[in-house]
Amino acid sequence: MDEFMQVAISEAKQGRNEGGIPIGSVLIKDGQIVGRGHNKRVQDADPMTHAEIDCLRNAGRIGNYRGTTLYSTLMPCYMCAGAVVQFGIKKVIVGESRTFSGAKEFMISHGVEVIDLDLDECEQMMSEFIAEKPELWNEDIGV
Repeated sequence: MDEFMQVAISEAKQGRNEGGIPIGSVLIKDGQIVGRGHNKRVQDADPMTHAEIDCLRNAGRIGNYRGTTLYSTLMPCYMCAGAVVQFGIKKVIVGESRTFSGAKEFMISHGVEVIDLDLDECEQMMSEFIAEKPELWNEDIGV
C-alpha cells in the first residue's frame, strides 16, 4: 500500500483513539508530506474540523497547491471537496467510498482526478465506527 495512505490511516486511527471519527488525511507536495490531520469534530467540538480541513490547516500557507495530492481515508464530503476545488488541488486519492459516496462527481466536474483505492482496511474502520456510533456519524454528515 502507498506510504502516504498508510500515514492517513494512522491519522484516522489516532482520531478514533481520541474518541473521534476515524478519518485521516495527508497533503503531499513534491513527494513530501506538508500537512496531515484527522477528523476532530468531537475532540474540538467543531463541526468544521473534518480530516481534510484539519490537514489543510496543519499544512499552513504553502503558497500554491499546484502539484499537490490530497489523501483521505474516506471520500471527501462536499465541504472538503469545495476546499479541494477552491485551492486548486488536482489529485485526490481516497481509501474508500463504500461507507460514504461523498462528492466524487463534484470534484471530477471541476477537473480533479479522483482515485478510489477501495481499501478493505478503510472500509472496515468506518463500518465498525458507524455500527458503534450511528448517531455521531449521522450528525457529522448532516443527516
